Amino acid sequence: MRTTQDRAPGYRGHVANGVVVLDEPVRLPDGAEVRVQPLKRARRKAKRRARNPTLYERLKPLIGSLKGLPPDMAENHDHYIHGTPKRS
Repeated sequence: MRTTQDRAPGYRGHVANGVVVLDEPVRLPDGAEVRVQPLKRARRKAKRRARNPTLYERLKPLIGSLKGLPPDMAENHDHYIHGTPKRS
């Protein structure tokens, strides 16, 4: 059964840096309960992203898997690979 709150007018917005930002200024009382529901387009984009992981997501299983490297390899990789002076 739908309540009056379910039929309340909605507001459009977008997500910026992980935060919901409304497109138009809206004054809501402190403590007001709200519902945020992604549009179908956003859901499709999330599904597409799940099927096409980023380079980091694909290479994440390899992080820390190489053994026997110098402890400062991350900071001085140019020194070890190309022979440039060490940074530290």
